[in-house]
Amino acid sequence: MSIPNDPFMLMSYLNTQLRDFYPNLRSLCDDKNIDEAEIISKLSASGFEYDEKLNRFL
Repeated sequence: MSIPNDPFMLMSYLNTQLRDFYPNLRSLCDDKNIDEAEIISKLSASGFEYDEKLNRFL
């Protein structure tokens, strides 16, 4: 499965996955074979940051 390319859709997709299935971003990235640093960089460029305590992008 490919992940959304649009940063807003990607953020929404990741937050849903994090909420429903994964305890943290690293677990999600490992399971789906996604480059964690690339995701963080892409979303940071659009103003989103990962909050470890909330386990979501804000």
